[in-house]
Amino acid sequence: MPVNDIIVTPEFKPTSADRLVPHIPGVLFQFYRSRCGHMHFPYLEGGGKVLAHIDRQQLSKDASQLLEQLTGSDYPKVMSAIERSARWMLPLTTRFRLSFPKEKPHWIAVSANPEPIETGVRWNGIMMDITEQVIEEQRLRQLSDTDPLTGLPNRRKLMTQLTHHTSMSTRHGSPLSIMMIDIDHFKQLNDRWGHLQGDSVLKQLATLTPTLLRCEDIVARLGGEEFMVVLPLTSLQQCHKLADRLRKTIAAHDFGTGKGSVTLSIGLAEYRCGEPLNSLVERADQALYKAKGIGRDCVCLLP
Repeated sequence: MPVNDIIVTPEFKPTSADRLVPHIPGVLFQFYRSRCGHMHFPYLEGGGKVLAHIDRQQLSKDASQLLEQLTGSDYPKVMSAIERSARWMLPLTTRFRLSFPKEKPHWIAVSANPEPIETGVRWNGIMMDITEQVIEEQRLRQLSDTDPLTGLPNRRKLMTQLTHHTSMSTRHGSPLSIMMIDIDHFKQLNDRWGHLQGDSVLKQLATLTPTLLRCEDIVARLGGEEFMVVLPLTSLQQCHKLADRLRKTIAAHDFGTGKGSVTLSIGLAEYRCGEPLNSLVERADQALYKAKGIGRDCVCLLP
């Protein structure tokens, strides 16, 4: 169907601007939902790639087929947004992924204003392809959440995840433990082998550590030579076994500076239901200082 072939149904109110619509980088639409829940697009016109991959003739009769093709959480999210807008006469603002043949799904943003009519609700709005914008948002989010040297989650991302897991632990009464990890004598390692070798040790440790833990455990770099591991559904006793296995494996690994030249001091703490997050981290930090105080290359916890 040519771009300028406009589908008109009784709910559509034409305007003199229609001749310009095919040239805009988006899709203008009218969306209608009857009181019994039937949905269709009385008007759907514009430019861009979106219209090339949908059956406008079908959508002018029934929109349910398109909505049901939305993947993952998009369908309930869009239907909830439609319901909220219709009930309270609020602007409809949402985004969803639309499948394109032989391409990854494109992100589509929707903005529309509702108006009540005798037989239901009609929205007048615009749809825009925002795929490039979403990709850039994801890239910036990745940068803000990731340590640039090791590729691990940074402190900001870690605290967000730790907050989530302590909340889940409180809700379900499940155990949660953390490891505070510090590379022993890291400054001396840098002074002896150089900062490039020091960076290599950090990157190797970041790669090796997750392989020695479980897939649900979270490893993050706090900064410098300090790391933290969050272990959901893990008691202090289980955490101690995992930490000691990690410590022994790292001590036996050749980081390019000779086996045994890189060792770890590890402090442990188990979450106490309802305690402040800072308290949990502080207890693990105190256990780490205890490990360093008794000679390093060991795992400690506080009573």
